[in-house]
Amino acid sequence: MSPNRATLAGCVALALWAFLAPLARLAQPLPPLLITALGFAAGGLLGLAVVVARGRLGALRQDALAWAHGVGGLAGFHALYFAALALAPPVEANLLNYTWPLLIVLLSAPLRGLTLGPQRLAGVMLGAAGAALLLGGGARFPAEAMAGFACALAAALTWALYSVLSARFTRVPTEAVAGFCLVSALLAGLGHWALEPAATLTARHWLAVALLGAGPMGAAFFFWDIGMKRGDPRLLGTLGYATPVVSTLLLVAMGEGRLSWQVLAATALVAGGGLLAALAGGGASAEPSK
Repeated sequence: MSPNRATLAGCVALALWAFLAPLARLAQPLPPLLITALGFAAGGLLGLAVVVARGRLGALRQDALAWAHGVGGLAGFHALYFAALALAPPVEANLLNYTWPLLIVLLSAPLRGLTLGPQRLAGVMLGAAGAALLLGGGARFPAEAMAGFACALAAALTWALYSVLSARFTRVPTEAVAGFCLVSALLAGLGHWALEPAATLTARHWLAVALLGAGPMGAAFFFWDIGMKRGDPRLLGTLGYATPVVSTLLLVAMGEGRLSWQVLAATALVAGGGLLAALAGGGASAEPSK
């Protein structure tokens, strides 16, 4: 697959992830680990069906390091992300989580040897200013929201590291993601059983889980794996700034928040920084240094 097509696959993942926060809120008030377990189970089973249909079941046989990278990235990010949405105002927590495109751009230089340049760095600084404004712009949050914001930032770092380090696992076929999802579901399920209260699922919860598994916690992982391994992580990282704009608007439309001046300004800074960095060029043909 060409780098341009691989980057396009990553863009499909970004579009699907715009629906992650709205669907996670639709699944409330289920505990975070339970949402993680059910979403991964749905996505993993759908992925496994495709893998079996293609006769690629052997792709699930990978070494321990590959499993640690895949399961740690997928399960770690989503457990932290859903905790953030549960503990903090969802619009603000969602925007803070979307500092991961900024981190992908920054980490692409030391971890993959890709150049940044002044225009990309300027875009990254605008995105950082948006995140800082969100926390320091005079908004008043309950005490427990700080724990949620910490989870959102930890989720962003987890996903950025998982994404950038994917290039070091090019030998691992994309089909293996189905196995990573299923093991992540098992670990999250055990965590729910040990740490969280039991919950009763309604028809609305099951619908949210099914949609999560089909899109942002299913197909999106496969597209993202292709994009990170064979496309340009800098371009995908910067284009990722468009996702929180759509996601935030969807949350507001659901009545999960309001468009305060802090949210509007932070969204403009985050999206504007991403656009500025994306216009720096150097697209999908760039290859990481060996």
